[in-house]
Amino acid sequence: MQLIGMLDSPYVRRAAIAMQLLGLRFEHRSLSVFRTFDEFSRINPVVKAPTFVCDDGTVLMDSTLILQYAQSLSPGRALLPPSDPALKRALRLIGLALAATDKSVQAVYEQQLRPDDKQHAPWLERVGAQLRAALLELEAEMGKAPLSAERDAIGLAGITIGVMWEFVRQMTPELLPPAERLQTLIAYATEVEQLPEFRAAPHGDGLVQPCGG
Repeated sequence: MQLIGMLDSPYVRRAAIAMQLLGLRFEHRSLSVFRTFDEFSRINPVVKAPTFVCDDGTVLMDSTLILQYAQSLSPGRALLPPSDPALKRALRLIGLALAATDKSVQAVYEQQLRPDDKQHAPWLERVGAQLRAALLELEAEMGKAPLSAERDAIGLAGITIGVMWEFVRQMTPELLPPAERLQTLIAYATEVEQLPEFRAAPHGDGLVQPCGG
């Protein structure tokens, strides 16, 4: 199995960390959707990261769908609770974390890919407001009940929150609320970044390193 995409993508990093926590072995190919577009397109003509190549050659896309398949390969460990109310809360947290991720990515594209004279300030302001709203909602939700940061208990919600925070703090810090308004979120994300699986797949342009159990 192969995971295609760079770890500076929060979606690629999310998939890599989750699959390692599921105990799955895979090869990571750090291809850029920009710099290595042609090479990437030979694997997946859509050129979407993450891309996942199954053992039989089937190509999957989208981190959530990739992880749904990965979960089927590792029935001994569940990344989502099986039923309410824990399942509903996990999905609420994941949705907010992915919303924050998406808005941060949109801001990065607007600021880094468009020429300065083509950037649309009202759009960036709107995206920034949505990003802050998602983070503040997430902080409020996390304050209601503790979320496990333990290696053997962390689920997809915790993985997604940790990866999201590392991305937004590095890539769009100017759009974030004051840190004192996100104390629970920041403390949690800081803790999970110390887990072996997070350290084995750091944000950036490197390769996923094997993570022993």
